[in-house]
Amino acid sequence: MAETATNDDLQLVHALASAWAAVERRTSGRLGALHGISLGEFRLLHALAEAPQGRASRVELARAVGLTASAVTRALRPLERLGIVTSVKNDRDARLALATLTPAGAELVANAALVVGELVTDLLAGTPLVMADRAGLIAMLVELGRQ
Repeated sequence: MAETATNDDLQLVHALASAWAAVERRTSGRLGALHGISLGEFRLLHALAEAPQGRASRVELARAVGLTASAVTRALRPLERLGIVTSVKNDRDARLALATLTPAGAELVANAALVVGELVTDLLAGTPLVMADRAGLIAMLVELGRQ
């Protein structure tokens, strides 16, 4: 293990944080204005929409979005009150509740995904290096996110 961080190490951390902040700020602002949700809530709802049979435990959702199970529970509560998400009992274990999207939640995720797509297109339009190797960047970030 290195005893001191190199300038490249620090530059990488700052660049990743700055890129995420730009994406989060623009996306959450637009999603909030149009659909009343943040990027974090969208990520959670999208993970739920992509889950097998549209159902997932809090632990599965936590793994999918990089949160703790308790943070997922806290994030889902207001979404349940708004009728976007509901809880259903697991067929095999009645003690385990699974989150699922309501029809209104599924519609919200579909509409919000279109907004996110437009925002990514706009954001990347000013980044020729990223556009030149978008697939490579995605692969690198996915690999980094698995650590």
